[in-house]
Amino acid sequence: QVQLVESGGGSVQAGGSLRLSCAAFGFTNYWSSMGWFRQTPGKEREGVAAIRSDGLANVADAVKGRFTVSQDNARNTVYLQMNNLKPEDTAMYYCAGESRYVAKSNLLSPSQYNRWGQGTQVTVSS
Repeated sequence: QVQLVESGGGSVQAGGSLRLSCAAFGFTNYWSSMGWFRQTPGKEREGVAAIRSDGLANVADAVKGRFTVSQDNARNTVYLQMNNLKPEDTAMYYCAGESRYVAKSNLLSPSQYNRWGQGTQVTVSS
């Protein structure tokens, strides 16, 4: 069964760092596009960063310069390195995968992805 499992969330103080991991299980080389999204209660899920297996990436303006998305294709794993965290980064973070190449302009759109992980909580205190 194809599934995504996130890890690495936690609680940090403002200015700290966390690295999230998303491991893809199931078919190898299945995921062509993988993204990180976040959501807080009462708000819509928003795209944070995403990357395709060919290396094309997109990062949301709100986190540009602080967050970096990367991948290890050999391990079917995508990472989200989050530096200089702010209280407004507090959210549940989800990993998502899609078997096709998503256009760069759509990489941060949740509707483009058909598989989701269970989420990992990130809490940033001031």
